[in-house]
Amino acid sequence: MPSDPPWPAETYTVAVRQLCEFTARCGDLDLRFQGAPSAAEGMAGHTLVAQRRGPGYEREVALSAVWGPLTVRGRADGYDSLQQRLEEVKTYRGRFGSITAEQQALHWAQAQIYGHLMCQTRGLPQIRLALVYLNLDDSQETVLERVCEAQALAQFHALHCGRFVDWARQELAHQRARGQALQSLAFPQAAMREGQRTLARAVWHAARQGRCLLAQAPTGIGKTLGTVFPALKAMGDPGQANAIDKLYVLSAKSSGRTLAVQALTGLVRGPAPGEAACAGGGPLMTADGAPTKPPPDRAIGQRLRVLELLAREKACEHPDKACHGQSCPLAKGYYDKLPAARAAAVEAGLMDGATLRRIGLDHALCPYHLGHDMLAWSDVVVGDYHHWFDSHAVLYSLSAARQWRVAVLVDEAHNLVERGRQMYSADLDDAVIDAATAGAPAALRQDLARLRRHWRALSRGAAPYGVLPQLPPALLTAMQHTRGAITAWQSEHPTQPSPALQSLSHALGNLLQRLASLDAHSLIDLSVQSHPSGRARATLCVRNVVPAPFLQPRLRAAHCCVLFSATLAPAEHYAQMLGLPEDAVRLDVAGPFHAEQLKVRVLQGVSTRWADRSLSLPALVEVMAAQWQEREGKYLAFFSSFDYLQQASAALQQSHPQLPQWQQSARMSEAQQQAFVERFRSGPPGIGFAVLGGSFAEGIDLPGPQLIGAFIATLGLPQLNAVNEQYRKRMDQLLGRGYAHAYLYPGLRKVVQAAGRVIRSHSDQGVLWLMDERFAQAQVRALLPPWWHLEVIESPDGRAAAGP
Repeated sequence: MPSDPPWPAETYTVAVRQLCEFTARCGDLDLRFQGAPSAAEGMAGHTLVAQRRGPGYEREVALSAVWGPLTVRGRADGYDSLQQRLEEVKTYRGRFGSITAEQQALHWAQAQIYGHLMCQTRGLPQIRLALVYLNLDDSQETVLERVCEAQALAQFHALHCGRFVDWARQELAHQRARGQALQSLAFPQAAMREGQRTLARAVWHAARQGRCLLAQAPTGIGKTLGTVFPALKAMGDPGQANAIDKLYVLSAKSSGRTLAVQALTGLVRGPAPGEAACAGGGPLMTADGAPTKPPPDRAIGQRLRVLELLAREKACEHPDKACHGQSCPLAKGYYDKLPAARAAAVEAGLMDGATLRRIGLDHALCPYHLGHDMLAWSDVVVGDYHHWFDSHAVLYSLSAARQWRVAVLVDEAHNLVERGRQMYSADLDDAVIDAATAGAPAALRQDLARLRRHWRALSRGAAPYGVLPQLPPALLTAMQHTRGAITAWQSEHPTQPSPALQSLSHALGNLLQRLASLDAHSLIDLSVQSHPSGRARATLCVRNVVPAPFLQPRLRAAHCCVLFSATLAPAEHYAQMLGLPEDAVRLDVAGPFHAEQLKVRVLQGVSTRWADRSLSLPALVEVMAAQWQEREGKYLAFFSSFDYLQQASAALQQSHPQLPQWQQSARMSEAQQQAFVERFRSGPPGIGFAVLGGSFAEGIDLPGPQLIGAFIATLGLPQLNAVNEQYRKRMDQLLGRGYAHAYLYPGLRKVVQAAGRVIRSHSDQGVLWLMDERFAQAQVRALLPPWWHLEVIESPDGRAAAGP
């Protein structure tokens, strides 16, 4: 019988950088050399180097070669054909001496692989290789050169391909198994809910067509499963010409990420024994969106790799230590231990935070960085918005570098407006400068003194709040010099970490980056507050108002992006604020619930405006007590602030002490938050007081008797202050309808989100009290769900003042 061929028929494509990072990295994890702080600055640095070269210099030279089953490809940074000189450009900040020997060895490996590809492509007997290190602080180049023979480079290339080929064969087998498993993947429930099928079909079509989808879908239909499942089906579709490489599921809060991991766990493990998969019109998609019914594949858990990315503060085992081997024991020898840990993570398949921590500690390496190293070998990644949309986004940068075709699911997408603003804003205040100055090393005192002098000149005599057209040039220069000096000092003193200096360096870097991209979408403002010490305290902020210019490139970079939430009305507001493409699909899924399930009552004659709050308390308290007497059970009462919440709670306690109640408090720990929610799930009846827009206004599921009603004593409008007024004015200039964009839309979105906690299934029955007369206004009612049937109730005696 003929023997098996030495290589599979398929080829595995690997980028030069990925190949070298897999085969040439060794020694410690060391983040002291991190290159450019942003992809944009790195690209600008590469452009600067190219502009300095002579005529005939080629940039971004595409190269590739085949070795066994491997296709190795990449783009060489630059090539001078006259000198036969290939350049590998690296940008950095700080001191050149901080670049370790292990890091330089990795850079030389990349240069040598590119050198082999160039020699092979152009038939060169030898080539001059150059590592060009560009310091972004002073634009100076440090160049290391060597001349290499083509034969030696070919041997080097073969050596590293040989180290990678077994892993490549494993990956090819995994890709085949994954595709087969996803084709036969069955929906894990007996049937899809009403509305869930409509959402799933739209997601599936968007994924196949490479479109952006904005989907408003009501609470209670199972949006997470209704988006993840069709995206996986499209990912495994054998008829898809442009196959999806990876699926990213992003959420703004840890609760959303937990739900996503749970949904994926249910999918990859299949139905439990004795539990039927979706049948009788099950939702497995065909070319026309019709259902099919393949049997469930219980082994998919071994064929789909799911990775959960955690924030550094949640995954770091040694937050008091710096990320290098001289400081942190889990960074020591990290890359020497990585192969075994990587194999264990792949074997696990489901790589949630707990699994990564177990594997990391078993192999004595950092669990946080292990998660990032597993990105390349994962099929589905569950993470935070910033992993894709932030200027330093790891998922975005890696996907762009590896040319992956990705589908991005954005859960609770209404949160992306405010989170986007935060990602592209930056601030600096006196406290950060003072903390860094206190006890600063002698080498930095002059730069810090100069920064403080120009800082105080800016704030001296300034109004409590003002918008600046630009930053004084002297202050800008001082900020740049101080950041460069801190970076250099930290590189030279790796065993002397200073959190205060690191905080100032980070704040300065963010502020300088935001100033470099300043445009009409953002503004510079200065806030000055009096201080008991007698010296005013100032905060300088580059404040993003409309995040669309920053988010739009990320939306376009994804093959498919699905943004979904129960509150995306009006759609045009979110399209403008998020920068949706012109051809984006908009979907509004009809609610599965009926007006008979939810009694919606508007309390007329009561105002919860700030000036009227003390007057409103008696009426609010009496309504809550009367509702309790009508039907005992568990209720949520939402207020605009902790102060207002506490006043209402105290008034209820005084007038109706027999009525049980519990309160949300500021800065609750995760355990305290869980206890608050658990009171609804297993505790006695009562009223829980919470802040609208907080942790308990969205993302929690309390079906049936766990929650039978809600009181909302606010329209949720953002506070009327100088900053929000600047938002209103700027959005009026850019988008029109500034008041609606700045106040009305964000406020009513929070109301609808909070109200959505009450009705979670077809069998639920509940009541919703909207306790402010403004809810009866036409412009407000137009933004409420159309299935709500409003009944206006007069205060305080409860007589009906108007019908629906």
